[in-house]
Amino acid sequence: MRMITYTDGGARGNPGPAAIGVVVKNGTTGENISGFGRYIGHTTNNQAEYQALVAALEEAIKHGATEVSCFLDSELIVKQMNREYRVRDIGLQTHFMKVWNMATTLKKVTFTHIPRAKNKEADAFVNQALDAQRLR
Repeated sequence: MRMITYTDGGARGNPGPAAIGVVVKNGTTGENISGFGRYIGHTTNNQAEYQALVAALEEAIKHGATEVSCFLDSELIVKQMNREYRVRDIGLQTHFMKVWNMATTLKKVTFTHIPRAKNKEADAFVNQALDAQRLR
């Protein structure tokens, strides 16, 4: 089964309070399968972006994905996953390896950079999670 994911991670301050946003869609019909935001604590924006990608792949696999097209507005993460950039930051290497290992269990995975304007749903989940945490 083919699925499409949209992910976003954000930190208010860098590092600062951070959250992830994940949207998983059926790759054939475009129907939403899952969508959520989650507060992840105090971390950097790039770490949040990776954690969102991990969560999206976990969610897609849980729902039976064999092929996943991942869309992110983080050019850095996309270029690292596509092996155009090396992962020099030690704090990101663990996240990279987790995504890489999950990707090898699937028939096909692609990572594509999209403009922030095309990632509004995942971004909204990030902001909802951050706002909810701030109100606690």
